[in-house]
Amino acid sequence: MRFLFVHQSFPAQYAHIVARLGRNPEHDVVFLTAGKGPDIPGVRRVLYRLPELERGKSHPFVGEFDYAIRRAEAVAAVARSLKTLGFQPDIIIGHHGWGELLNLESVFPDVPLLGYFEFYYGLTGRDTGFDPEFPPPENVELLIRCKNTVNLQALAGPGLGQTPTRFQRDTYPQWAHDKLTLLDEGVDLTRYRPDPMIKREPFQLGEIVVAPYETLVTYAARNLEPYRGFHSMMRALPALLKARPDCRVILMGGDDVSYGVPPVGGGTWREQMLKELEGQLDLSRIHFVGWLEREQMIRVLQRSDAHIYLTYPFVLSWSLREAMALGCPLVVSDTAPVQEYLTHGETALMVPFLKPHALSEAILNLLEHRTLGAQLSHNVRQRAEKTLDMQQYLAQYEALISKMTGREAI
Repeated sequence: MRFLFVHQSFPAQYAHIVARLGRNPEHDVVFLTAGKGPDIPGVRRVLYRLPELERGKSHPFVGEFDYAIRRAEAVAAVARSLKTLGFQPDIIIGHHGWGELLNLESVFPDVPLLGYFEFYYGLTGRDTGFDPEFPPPENVELLIRCKNTVNLQALAGPGLGQTPTRFQRDTYPQWAHDKLTLLDEGVDLTRYRPDPMIKREPFQLGEIVVAPYETLVTYAARNLEPYRGFHSMMRALPALLKARPDCRVILMGGDDVSYGVPPVGGGTWREQMLKELEGQLDLSRIHFVGWLEREQMIRVLQRSDAHIYLTYPFVLSWSLREAMALGCPLVVSDTAPVQEYLTHGETALMVPFLKPHALSEAILNLLEHRTLGAQLSHNVRQRAEKTLDMQQYLAQYEALISKMTGREAI
C-alpha cells in the first residue's frame, strides 16, 4: 500500500505508525514535511519549504489562516511533483492544524484522507478565560471564530478524522463527532517502565547529583509557561523547599512559548517567575535543565519521588502518558483532560490548578507518606498497561486505515 503522511514536523504524532508501516517491504511510505529528524527505515522523507510569514498586511485575527493557506499551497506544489513522478497514494494521513492538507484533495481527488483533529477553540470549558491572571483579549469571540477557520474547512472537506482523547473530541461541535474516531495514543511500555533500583544509588544528571536519601520532585513541559502550570509550580516551591530540606527539584522544559503569550515586557516565564519569587527560593536545590534527550528524561522520571503535571483545559501532553507508564507518583491538576486518565487518590493526587498552596501540600503529602507514593506508582503503571499499550493503539490505527481503504494495512 502507498501512504502519504503530512506534518510540518517529523515524525511528530506519527513516529510509531510510520515505523511500523515502514517495516513492511510491500508498503511505500512517503512523509511530506518541513522538519528534520532521525531517519526511519522504510520511510521516505520529502521536504517542503515553509512559506515566509508576512506580518502587518492583514487583520491580526486572520494571520494564522493566511499562513495556513500559504502552507497549503506549498504542500500541494510538492504533492503535484510527487504525482508527476508517479506516486499515487492509497491514503493520505496528516495533521489539520496548520492547513497543510487543505488543497490535497485537488491534487489527489478521491484518495481517502485521515486528518488529525487536535482542538476546537471555544469560550467555555477550554483554555480561553480559564486563568483569571490572563484575561481574554478584546473581541475574543471573533478571535476564536477566526482561529477555528482551518478546523471548519477540514470538517467540511473529505475524509475522516482522528483525535487522541475524549476531551479533545468533545471540544468539537456535536454535529462533527460522526466524522471523528477516538484513537487513544499509546506508549511503548517496554521502554517506558519503572526502575526500582535507580533510587538505591546516587543519581546524576550532568553536574546535578541526587543522593539516595534526598527526595526528587520533577516537572516537565515542552516549554515553561502558564498553559502547563509553570507559574503555579513555581509558586508552590517556597513552602515545599522550606518544609523539606532534603528535597531537590528538576524542571524540564524550554524557554520558548508553545501556547499562550510571552510575559508582558519581554523575557521568559522562567525569568519572570524567578523575579517574582526573588529571595523566597533556595536556588541551589532548583535545577532548570531545559528539554532533555528522551533517555535522559526517562531516567529523571524513574528517579522521581513526585512528578507534577499541570495543564489548562487544553491538549494533553505526551509527557503525562509517559509518566504514567514509568510509574511516577503523580500530583496533577484536576482539569478535564487529566481527569480522563487519572483518578484522585487511586492513580494520582489531584489539585486545583490555580491554588499553589494546595499543590505544595499535595507534594508534601506524597513525600511524607512513602506507602501512598508506592501505591499510586503501582496503580498508575497498571492503568497505563490497560489503557496505553502501544500495540493496541497501532492495531486500532491499522483497523481504521483498512476501513478507509478496503485494504489490509499490516
